[in-house]
Amino acid sequence: MLLAVDVGATKTRLGLFDPRRMKPEASVEAAFPSDPSSSLDAIVKEFLERENQPVTAACFGVAGPVADGKAKITNLPWVLEESALSRTLGISKVKLLNDLEATAWAVPCLDAQDFDLLHEGYPVQGGNMAVIAPGTGLGEAYLAWDGRRHHAYASEGGHTDFAPQSVREEEMLRDFRERFGHVSYERICSGQAIPDVYGFLKDRGYAEEPPWLTARLKDAADPTPVIIHAALAEEKDSELCAMTLDLFVAVLGAEAGNLALKIMATGGVYLAGGVVFHIRQALKKGRFMEAFLHKGRMSELMGRMPVHIIINPRVALIGAACRGLQFYRE
Repeated sequence: MLLAVDVGATKTRLGLFDPRRMKPEASVEAAFPSDPSSSLDAIVKEFLERENQPVTAACFGVAGPVADGKAKITNLPWVLEESALSRTLGISKVKLLNDLEATAWAVPCLDAQDFDLLHEGYPVQGGNMAVIAPGTGLGEAYLAWDGRRHHAYASEGGHTDFAPQSVREEEMLRDFRERFGHVSYERICSGQAIPDVYGFLKDRGYAEEPPWLTARLKDAADPTPVIIHAALAEEKDSELCAMTLDLFVAVLGAEAGNLALKIMATGGVYLAGGVVFHIRQALKKGRFMEAFLHKGRMSELMGRMPVHIIINPRVALIGAACRGLQFYRE
C-alpha cells in the first residue's frame, strides 16, 4: 500500500491507497491532533499498527518549506527528514512535499463536484494554474504543463511583502510594521492573522465592539471562528467583524491576483484552505473579484482567468496520494 499523510498545524490526516488504482481512493483514513508534545513518527506508527497493512511507499504533505528531503514544520516543533522517516517507519520509499504543493497536485485529480466556481473566465488548455490557501498561514503553489501533464511546484509567496491598496490598508501596514517588523501577506491574510486585523480596526475606532461579542471572545480559545461567524451572521450584529472579513477578502483577492499574474495562470486560479471553505459566501459578494481584477493594464487578462474554490476538505491528502502514486511507480 501507499501511505499518504497531510501534516497540518492542528491536525494530521492519514490514508492508505492501493497503487494498482489509477485514481487515488483511500481504503482507510484517520485523523489525529498534531500535538506539539508528540511526534509525527508516533502518529504514523499508531495508525499503521492499528491498520496492520504492508506499506512500501509514503508521501507526506507538510506545512512548511521542503529542501533536500528535509522540512521544518512552520507552526510545530517538528523537523522531518525523508531518510530518517524511512528508517524509523520501516518504509523503503519516503517523499516529503510542501502541503500547498500537495494541494496543487490534487487539482488535476479532482472531480467537478470538488469545486465551486467563483469566476468562469476562459481557461487555456495546458495553461499554468495557481493555488492559494489561507489556513493557519497563507500557502501558495502553482502547476506548469510539460506537454503531457501538469507538475506542481511549491512556493513561499505568502511571506512576501504586503502591498496596501487603500488608505485603511496603508494605516494597517504602519501599525503592523511597528508591532511585528516585517509585514507579509500571511500577517494579514491567514486564520491566525484575523484577530490581529480585528484588533487593529477596534483599536483605531472603526467600529464598536458589542458587549455580547466581548464576552464571547473572552471565553473563546480561538477568536478566529467567533469573528468569522459574527461577520457572516444574517442579523449583522457586529460591524467590526464584518469590516474585518471585508478587509481580509480584499487582501486575499489582491494577492491571488498577484500570484496569478506572476505565473500567468491562464489555466485557472484555485482557492483552498479551511478559512476559504467557511467564507465562501463572502467571497461571492464581489469584493474578492474586484481586488483580483484590479491590475491596471492587466485587468482584461485577469478577467480571462477562471477562479475556483476547492470545497473538498481532503484535498491535501488526495494531492499527497496523487504525487505518491507517481513516486511509487518511479
